[in-house]
Amino acid sequence: METDLSFDDTSEILKGLLEEIRAKSAMTMGYPVSKDFDFSELLPFINYPLNNVGDPFIPSTYTVGSREQEKEVIGFFAELFRAEEDNWWGYVTNGGSEGNLYGLYLARELYPKAIVYYSEATHYSVQKNLHLLNMPNITIRSQESGEIDYDDLEKTISINRQVPVILLANIGTTMTEARDDVGKMKAIFKRLAIQHHYIHVDGALAGSYAAFIEPRPAFDFADGADSIAISGHKFFGTLIPCGMVIAKKNHRDRIARSIDYIGTMDTTISGSRNGHTPLFLWYVIKKLGIEGLRARTKKCLDVAAYAEKVLREVEPAVWRNPSALTVNIPKPGKALIAKWQLASGADWAHIICMPGMDKAQIDAFVKYLKESKIRTVALVD
Repeated sequence: METDLSFDDTSEILKGLLEEIRAKSAMTMGYPVSKDFDFSELLPFINYPLNNVGDPFIPSTYTVGSREQEKEVIGFFAELFRAEEDNWWGYVTNGGSEGNLYGLYLARELYPKAIVYYSEATHYSVQKNLHLLNMPNITIRSQESGEIDYDDLEKTISINRQVPVILLANIGTTMTEARDDVGKMKAIFKRLAIQHHYIHVDGALAGSYAAFIEPRPAFDFADGADSIAISGHKFFGTLIPCGMVIAKKNHRDRIARSIDYIGTMDTTISGSRNGHTPLFLWYVIKKLGIEGLRARTKKCLDVAAYAEKVLREVEPAVWRNPSALTVNIPKPGKALIAKWQLASGADWAHIICMPGMDKAQIDAFVKYLKESKIRTVALVD
């Protein structure tokens, strides 16, 4: 189909799109997206084809990229996640789903005959990745909070204890932001004398700030993780969706191979990789630092506590997990879900108090929720 658009038509379309996005962005409450960072200093870089093709730690013959910044980002998170010195590696991915795919891929190469265990609250990308990798798997029950049921996990593993175990631990489940305890998982291995095991941590949301929570959740390499994936466009707010995966370097070495065409090693899922997103992550880390990220976490938790309090006055069943940014509410009507862009399941919806959300926005949502309930009661009467 041919389209005949003049430059003026294009300008009008873009103007209208910008206005629409601006309005809708102000109403977003149900999805983990940060909207508070100013990246105007990085705007000149959009004029260049930044491509961090291949392994970030090995130079490529294509040099228009941000490899040095990417390596700094990976090093920052390796230290934050308490990785063993000189035994860590990683790269900036297209998102959390790719990070999960990479962790499971490494695990499969280590233990080709293993069974993967994950809770029913696990993100949908995991089932998709398991299908792509053709890995046998078993779903484990979740507790009401969304955290994995450790008794069911132990009983199920014990039935197949002769088979290597791959565990998918959630650090912030999709709907309730529940966190699985990697330390408890390791204890199960010890009780059952499981010698061959691998733990991949899906920390898409909460993994970004879990290190700044007190008490610190058991989720990182010191607790027993073999690989960790997080998202970059959520808590850090990189504008362009991205993520990151950190893994033990000795695991990564199992899959590495040299590629002459790009002059570097093929160790990642994608070939060409975005060179702009590592720059965004690097910029946030440099601007905020450890203490800035800690303060960012505290501010979000304060807003979440406020949201839980005022929403409970309208809906007594409102709840949230300890130190979570996600506040769960009984599923409201379709109009409210659409207006505020709430993520919802069969019976529940949630709001996520991300950076950029303030108490004024919470108050506006609560006001609308109250009015919605009044209208519903009036219609019933």
